Amino acid sequence: MERSFAKEVQSLKLGDGEVFHGEGILAITKALLQSGVSYVGGYQGAPVSHLIDVMADAQDILDELGVHFEACANEASAAALCGASINYPMRGAAVWKSTVGTNVASDALSNLASAGVKGGVLIVLGEDYGEGASIIQERSHAFALKSQMWLLDPRPHLPTVVDLVEHAFELSEASSTPVMMEFRIRACHMHGRFKTKANKAPAVSRNKLINDPDFDYGRICLPPSTYVQEQHKISHRFPAALDYIRRHRLNEYFDGPLDDVGIIMQGGMYNSVLRAAQQLGLADTQGNSKLPLAVLNVTYPLVPEEISAFCAGKRAVLVVEEGQPAYIEQNIESILRRADVQTKVHGKDVLPMAGEYVGEVLLNGLSKFVERVSPAGVDVAGVARVPRDIAAVKKDAADALGAPVPTRPPTFCTGCPERPVFSAIKLAQKDTGKLHVAADIGCHTFSTLAPFNIGNSVLGYGLGLSSAAAVGPAMDRRVVSIMGDGGFWHNGLTSGVSGALFNETDGVLVIMNNGYTSATGQQFIPSTGKNFKQHETGMSIRKALEGMGVKWVRTVTTYRVSKMVKALRDALTTKQGGLKVIIADSECQLARQRRIKPQIREQLKRGERVVRTKFGVDEDLCTGDHSCIRLSGCPSLTVKPSPDPLRADPIAHVNEGCVGCGLCGEVADAAVLCPSFYRAEVVQNPGRIDRFLDGLRRRVIGAPAP
Repeated sequence: MERSFAKEVQSLKLGDGEVFHGEGILAITKALLQSGVSYVGGYQGAPVSHLIDVMADAQDILDELGVHFEACANEASAAALCGASINYPMRGAAVWKSTVGTNVASDALSNLASAGVKGGVLIVLGEDYGEGASIIQERSHAFALKSQMWLLDPRPHLPTVVDLVEHAFELSEASSTPVMMEFRIRACHMHGRFKTKANKAPAVSRNKLINDPDFDYGRICLPPSTYVQEQHKISHRFPAALDYIRRHRLNEYFDGPLDDVGIIMQGGMYNSVLRAAQQLGLADTQGNSKLPLAVLNVTYPLVPEEISAFCAGKRAVLVVEEGQPAYIEQNIESILRRADVQTKVHGKDVLPMAGEYVGEVLLNGLSKFVERVSPAGVDVAGVARVPRDIAAVKKDAADALGAPVPTRPPTFCTGCPERPVFSAIKLAQKDTGKLHVAADIGCHTFSTLAPFNIGNSVLGYGLGLSSAAAVGPAMDRRVVSIMGDGGFWHNGLTSGVSGALFNETDGVLVIMNNGYTSATGQQFIPSTGKNFKQHETGMSIRKALEGMGVKWVRTVTTYRVSKMVKALRDALTTKQGGLKVIIADSECQLARQRRIKPQIREQLKRGERVVRTKFGVDEDLCTGDHSCIRLSGCPSLTVKPSPDPLRADPIAHVNEGCVGCGLCGEVADAAVLCPSFYRAEVVQNPGRIDRFLDGLRRRVIGAPAP
């Protein structure tokens, strides 16, 4: 079941002069509606997944305005949706996780950027580094440069974000160019307030239809039009963008009393930079910096006159640019030298070349910058002392612990239906030998971590089967490929399954059918059975596979580990050639718990009988071998001291986080481990029969006792 934003979306109805209180994603959505957007489409991906959810729950508001919302099959289709703005004065927005999503969308985006737009187009990108990125560490900046699309990186401040969303459409129309706007995870989930405007009904929409289709060969991406489009980018669009950015002051500049140096930063880094400056005594708690700040809410293109004016008269500036290559730093160097401004530029020489600029990283980098340039009026020794003091405290903490704090890698949720599949693969490998497993993006990527360590490559969303195409013929046994149901519909069916059938691939594909795109918040997909409007879709993975011509298909409930092991053995050893597909079928536990918990609460309120399944370990039988833990890795399956004084090894223990999936016992049974697991039924609001049976059991069990 998808998370509902039915309550939150009511704030999207706020009118002129009212005050919005809420989260960043909701503020972005409100800004889209205030801008007169005609259509919105996208594909889920952190940290912008909930914009899709919000739009789905705001259907009545969209209907009233005539706004079309499309839950797209992938990022490429979301980008192609923006083709409406090439010919018509329709403002449109597309949203996805970057950079992986931008890679998928690149074909449509390149064509869109070449043709140019009449109606403003805004691409909302969820972009992060470090742990927030969750996937590859790259930037969308390169794509903006390559295709000549303007890139905004707004300061994390809701009034600024909303203002820049509205300006993005104006900028797009003024320069006939799509605009990309990136949001880090902190910007998406920050809370704040701003004064709202009334929602604007779009000029062209479902409520205001187009009478005459427009045809303009000059907007078709074929020669000779493409040659003219390229020249138009340079002669018209680029200058028009610079003019708009300059006239409307989209970038922000803050003065400071210590003006012989300054800091130039990506807009999204503003809050983190100020916090580091405050800790070093270079800013106060109200956000007033002693050093002048240039906040680049537009990171491409840079306005040369603005950069030169900020740097003029300064001995040095620090460029805070997260990620590598240092596009902005290099651009600033070029601008200053052409303008004959001799300000020294620091950046990657005092800050890391790559990686997320968290608070400590910025504090250390800013401290190094101050030490190198010695700004007038700054206690350089005092600034340098701060990171040394922090390092000393960390060392003291490490010494007190006596050992480094162990890493805590991410893992499957408790009761995840994908965990049993990898337990089954580990068991199957005892008979088949080590397998090459072509992994895929999604929750199942956690299988590459302990205790499973299964998965030899990850190449892209839905590309698990495709990534096995060349290694399969070189292996002495069949290769196993993994694909999630979200990845199946995103790209896997067309890229993986069709290619495997066409090339007569002899391999095994395991499709994790948990019902949703779970890793991004349980959004609906075609095989969920319903769309965001709660309408039946009639689509299924098995039907799609059989329609494509797959002959060998098995559907197995994932929690039945022994049956999953058998299906894997059959697929790996059968003499039948071609693609073998196992659909590992069970609902995502997070979605299931979210669905059934309200039902259980209502049943308990009504005094109805409710039975909850719980698993445990018999302390007298457990030997402390812990094979069960190594095969399942469930967070609820842990250890505790043995109650037997003659046994020093800790025993297995199921804690209260157990959701009753039964994996621990199933693994123990399939692996022929010790019989120490038991299954119990906890009855709430018991009836007469329950009470009678409970009393009878207690008497029978207690009878042999002396």
